[in-house]
Amino acid sequence: MITATLPGNTPVDWDDWETPLAQFTEATGLVTSAFDIAGVRRIGPKTASRLAGLLARSTLWADDGPGSALERTLVQSVRHDGKPASAQFGGLQVRAQPLLLRGDVYGVLVFGWRFADFTSALECERIARQIGLPGHALWNEARLDAPVSAQRMETYAALLGTLSGTLDRQRETIDDLTRVNRTRELFLATVSHEMRTPLSALSLRIELMLRTIADLPPAVVAGLEAMRVHVRQEAGMVDDLIDAARTLTGQMSIASAPVMLGQVLRDAISTVETFAHTKRIVMQVTPADFGDRIRLEADGRRLQQVIWNLLFNATKFTPDGGIIRISVGQAGGIVSIDIADSGQGIEPEDLPHVFGAFTLQQDNNATGLGLGLYIARRIVELHGGTLGVSSAGRGQGATFAIRLPVAGRAAADRSRQQTLN
Repeated sequence: MITATLPGNTPVDWDDWETPLAQFTEATGLVTSAFDIAGVRRIGPKTASRLAGLLARSTLWADDGPGSALERTLVQSVRHDGKPASAQFGGLQVRAQPLLLRGDVYGVLVFGWRFADFTSALECERIARQIGLPGHALWNEARLDAPVSAQRMETYAALLGTLSGTLDRQRETIDDLTRVNRTRELFLATVSHEMRTPLSALSLRIELMLRTIADLPPAVVAGLEAMRVHVRQEAGMVDDLIDAARTLTGQMSIASAPVMLGQVLRDAISTVETFAHTKRIVMQVTPADFGDRIRLEADGRRLQQVIWNLLFNATKFTPDGGIIRISVGQAGGIVSIDIADSGQGIEPEDLPHVFGAFTLQQDNNATGLGLGLYIARRIVELHGGTLGVSSAGRGQGATFAIRLPVAGRAAADRSRQQTLN
């Protein structure tokens, strides 16, 4: 990949120009090159005709060749004026056009190296002496090469201008989208952090009042406890926003260490047990030891977050008196965790969108931002695993399947690479 820097320190991939310039060269028979604003040739010279092929075998476009010197002079002119420029090398016509991004020149296209009219043996001899070619060899090719009139060169220049304008507008659009996305993600991360601080202070004050002030009226206690619940809900949503921001900006990471799956599973279940109990939902774990013998490389806190999120959703969407089945196992270096509920299920057309950001179920989902599953999948992927979902449809429940490599992300990546090779 050949890259440079656009105005504003935006990188440009010169490989984007390879195919368009090759197609332009084949269609017109002109010689084409692309230069950056420092006068360094990034692409070319591209040739298509027999005459151009002969010129390419001479010293014309060597680093210290007269053709390269002429092209660099044109590049300097275009860079200085921001306008097209032209020159002659003997009877060969050469042109240059700027590449623009938001009105600033970031490169120059040089094209031409064709005779404007039928040349002569004497003219070919003069050119040949400058570039180290036998005069008769150049004449033999030049007399068979159809000249390109000045009018036709204007047409070619207009076509190349349209081509470069289209590509540069696409680059401007991509640059705009990238900047907007970065601004949005930075805003999301900043706002999330700013929201967390006052929520923490409010939560602390509520806890202090409940623990230190004696003989509070029952109505006040009930109000404070309700406030505590709401603050925790808001804090949970802020945490989801922060995690989503880290995911979008590529800043989310995991700290893998040896963990026991049984302990992770017990900790996740304990956080949702009270909620499940209020709905008389049974949680059935298989095997009965919670997978205590399964050991894997993972971020225990993040893995607990994933399982808790799936269990909380399962409890939320399962009616009173339902059941949630949790199955764990290990085979072939892969740990499996399946969470199946007897809840409302998911329609087939909604399954592909379950893990999207800000995706909300239509029923029984008055709280939350719809980020939990989006974050959960990303955490599992950072471990080198997968998180999938299946459902037979409405009223048939849903099953979420976690698959994790026992040895962690690095080993999973090596295994996939070996498979590809």
